[in-house]
Amino acid sequence: MINRRHALGLLAATSLLPQRALASVSYQRNEFRDDLAKRFFDLGTTGTFVGYKVDDYLIIASDKVRSGEGRLPASTFKSPNSLIALETGVVEDPDKDVFKWDGVKRSIEAWNKDHTLRSAIAVSAVPVYQEIARRIGQERMQKYLDLFDYGNRNIGGGIDQFWLTGDLRIDPVQQIDFVDRLRRGVLPVSKRSQDLARDILPVTKVGDVTIRAKSGLLGAELGKPSLGWMVGWAEKGNQQTVFAMNMDCKSPEHIAARMTVTQQCLADIVAI
Repeated sequence: MINRRHALGLLAATSLLPQRALASVSYQRNEFRDDLAKRFFDLGTTGTFVGYKVDDYLIIASDKVRSGEGRLPASTFKSPNSLIALETGVVEDPDKDVFKWDGVKRSIEAWNKDHTLRSAIAVSAVPVYQEIARRIGQERMQKYLDLFDYGNRNIGGGIDQFWLTGDLRIDPVQQIDFVDRLRRGVLPVSKRSQDLARDILPVTKVGDVTIRAKSGLLGAELGKPSLGWMVGWAEKGNQQTVFAMNMDCKSPEHIAARMTVTQQCLADIVAI
């Protein structure tokens, strides 16, 4: 029996090519939807959306190409970074351990203050997570990315830069694979660490739907945004849908539209 983890892994390994990935997984279903791709076209940009409807065991994607292309994860890496920090004891309590502001004024005002892990992920404070990565260190960081089978697992380019400007790459299907395991609490770390990592994720309410998701914006810390991410899952009653979206951010409107287009795509696949 090939379980969901294996099936998603097969999809990631073959860049979401179902004719190859699913030869031995006949009950896995996949759809490609042009209406999802149109959401990005209507915004005047290009992007991709992949949704995994857990109960239906169905993966729905906007395209066959970009959905399988690896890119820098930017601040979506704060989810595994938080998990590793909690598991290694770099952070004992996400609400009490304080990371002192280094006094350097940055363009994003919310970063210019002391933070806990919870407040840092809420405002996506890059300097805090760079300090966390330095405290975790190269050896432990590599160990956990290997354990998580996270993207290409390459942390070259600097311990505090590899997910921002370095060599780490992950595609949307791999993002879903990781997030789904975090959602289910089946990653190879403690239950406590996974519970806390889920609990600190930013929450958006849409009617009776709860969306737990981490955004990412490549180049945000440099004032030169270029790629936006939104990765997480939506809960509607007992229905769960894991998703990953990325798109080229060519204007400030595109940055602001990351959650909007994600919600539109979730509505298109009847997940919200």
